[in-house]
Amino acid sequence: MRKSKPKKRIILPDPKFADTEVTKFVNNLMFDGKKSVAYDIFYDALEIVEQKKQSQDLSALEVWKKALDNVTPLVEVRSRRVGGATFQIPSEIRPGRRQSIGMKNLILFARKRSGHSMKERLAAEILAAFNEEGAAYKKKEDTHRMAEANKAFSHFRF
Repeated sequence: MRKSKPKKRIILPDPKFADTEVTKFVNNLMFDGKKSVAYDIFYDALEIVEQKKQSQDLSALEVWKKALDNVTPLVEVRSRRVGGATFQIPSEIRPGRRQSIGMKNLILFARKRSGHSMKERLAAEILAAFNEEGAAYKKKEDTHRMAEANKAFSHFRF
């Protein structure tokens, strides 16, 4: 759209926790429009997290939010062509995109994990991210390391 920005869609809160962040996560988790299946996977994964977590003072939803926060990158590198050479330029990520990247990484690496069902793999990835380990957390660390290495090119920002 050239002239106007598209309107932000209103995302309704989920039925169990009344949280819009959970709905966004479930929307990313969903396959073929099967939202009820995605909700079942997410809620079952949170029940598994509830059973396996070490700290008793946090609920499963709080563990998930902390895990999501741990895998959410603050900076990213973007390619920019300057005078025949391509530079990786570090730039901050706006909050909406930041949250989206964090959710997608958590789901992607949960899908890549080995395990029986998606709920078990998602629960394992949430617990790993909560403890600042696992593939999704490593991806965030790699992104930050790449941005730090290319800090010298930050004056080419666009």
